[in-house]
This record gives sequence, C-alpha cells and structure tokens, in this order.
Amino acid sequence: MLTESSQWCATRLTNRRYRLDRARVCDCDGRGRLTRRGRRAGRAGAGDADQLPPGDQQFTVQFDGGAREYIAHVPTGAEPGRRLPVVFNFHGGGSDAVAQKAYSQMDPTADRHGFIVVYPQGTPPAPGQQSLRTWNAGKCCGPAARTNADDVGFTVAILDDLARRTPVDRRRVYATGISNGGMMAYRVAVDASKRVAAVASVAGQVEVRKFAPSRPVAVMEFHSVDDPRALYSGGLGPPLPGTAIQNRFDSVQEGIDRWVDYDGCRREPKTGPTEQGQPGTADAGETATRISYTRCKQGTEVVLWKLTGSGHVWPGTSIDLSGTPRGAVLGEPTNLVDANEVMWEFFSKHRLPKR
Repeated sequence: MLTESSQWCATRLTNRRYRLDRARVCDCDGRGRLTRRGRRAGRAGAGDADQLPPGDQQFTVQFDGGAREYIAHVPTGAEPGRRLPVVFNFHGGGSDAVAQKAYSQMDPTADRHGFIVVYPQGTPPAPGQQSLRTWNAGKCCGPAARTNADDVGFTVAILDDLARRTPVDRRRVYATGISNGGMMAYRVAVDASKRVAAVASVAGQVEVRKFAPSRPVAVMEFHSVDDPRALYSGGLGPPLPGTAIQNRFDSVQEGIDRWVDYDGCRREPKTGPTEQGQPGTADAGETATRISYTRCKQGTEVVLWKLTGSGHVWPGTSIDLSGTPRGAVLGEPTNLVDANEVMWEFFSKHRLPKR
C-alpha cells in the first residue's frame, strides 16, 4: 500500500528526465525518499539498466495523474546482465496484486524457468481506495470499465519502467490473469499486440469492444463449462458478492473463434488429450481437455483447455477454498492441469518478430 510519504516521493518527480511517455517513475525507501536506484532508473535506457536482485520488489509509477503500483518477482539464479522474459499476471476483479501473487503461486515456476513475474495493481474505484480494484478489459469490469481507465497504457508503462530497472527480453513478454484479469490479458493482446508475444487467460473470456489486433498473437485459455461466475456459454452472470452488480459476458467459444479467424488458423481443431479425475481423489468427476487450433499465421496457435466439474479457479494452485465463503462463490478447485507450467511451456515457444 502506498504510504503518504511514498505518494509525496512520487509527486516530487517533475523533471522531464524522469518522464516515461505519460508516466513518471520513482523508487522510494521506507521514509518516502527518492533513492539512488530511482534516480538511475529514471535516466537509464533499457540497455543501461541495473539488475534487480532476486525476490520481490514493489514499485510506483505515476501514471495518468495518479500513483499506480506493481510488484515484480525476479527469479533466483538469474545470470548477471541476462535479459529475462516477463509475464504480467493480472488479478481478478475486486482482488489485488498481493492476493493474486499468493493465489496463482507463479513465483516458483518463474524461479524454475527464469522469468520475471509482474503483478500490477488494478484501477481503484476512487482515488485513495485500496479495495475492489478492477481492469478495463473493454465491456468488463466495474469502475475501470465505466471510467474507461487506460489500463493498457499502464501496462506498457510498467514494461518500460521495468526495462529501466533490470534487463528484460522485449521479444518475450507475455500476459495472464484470472477472471477480469484474464480478460485484461486479452485486451493487452488486442490493443498492444506489438508488445506481447502470447497470452493465457484463466477463467476470463474475450470482452474487448473493438477487436483489431495489429498482428497475430498466440493465445491460450483455461475455462470450465461449470464456471459459476464468468459463464462459459455467455450471458448475464450472477451479481458480484455483496453487490447488485451483474456483468453480461460473451461466450468463451466466441472469443476463441475471433482469434482463430484473425490468426488464420485451421478451422478444425485437434481435440485431446483429456485428463480425468480419478475416483476417490479431490478431482474426481472433473475433466480437462486440450483443444488446439494450429497452422496459424506467423507460427501462432490458439489453445483452449476446456474443463468440467471445476469452477472459477486457477488450475493447479494448492490453495483450496472449498468450504469457505469464497469457495462457495467460486466453485470447485482442480489439479488436473498445472496452469503455470502449461502456460509457460506455451509461452516459451513464442516470441515477438525481430524489428
């Protein structure tokens, strides 16, 4: 959470040398003072970036007239000076970066495979509020969509900020997220196609108002037909917990078909394999089927993991919310697929074209 002193630190950066497009960047210590790393980061180009140490770092970007935050997890064992891939991991509507970091459990995967995970903070409902953050994914969700927040611009600003702090491989930038966060990953793929090589949405379908990518993008989605929140077949969803707010969704297949058409894939998909939960296990009665569309433009592909029996959840997380009020809203967990490992295998096959 931003302290009053760190907000003061952010607003102190008014000199143009710290500006990044519409963003101003700063690094503050616990007393709200601008640190030397912050000064270097403001001046450095991507090729001159220092290397961030392994572990978690929290940074502030002054964007569009307000302070926005993100958490960056740098993998252990990163070689000095090596440009690392980056995965944006967007939280769901009403959640936040810290909760998404804990729930998705992507950090160990990043440590094993050597990529940076970025957990951005969504748009708050009002300045100064820390709860009920959402993303403007187009037609969804909440205050971010209603106010037409420039969350794509914020994402690009984070990427440029991160590149000033540590070496990143700009040809290997990816995005994922759950629910409204997954929808946001799709929005980035559409509106910032030249900045991301591939995306993977979890329990969030395509909800952009205008579908006009500038290049083919490889996409993957994990979605259960029994998702009680982001309805697989589309239509009016149930009210958000504790509110009367309802969202109308496009169907999952509609979004998949749009990408298949744009990426120029073969219309007939390859179906299988299907993973099945065994009797007597926590996954009993659940299935996970891989449906892939191949022979697409520029080596892209479109993949749908169609689940049954599970709910509005991150496949493979060890956090079981069954029996809790949140679990009652989200539905059953599943471990038939490890979304983190599967999507990283998918991501690692795709890079942006050389410029």
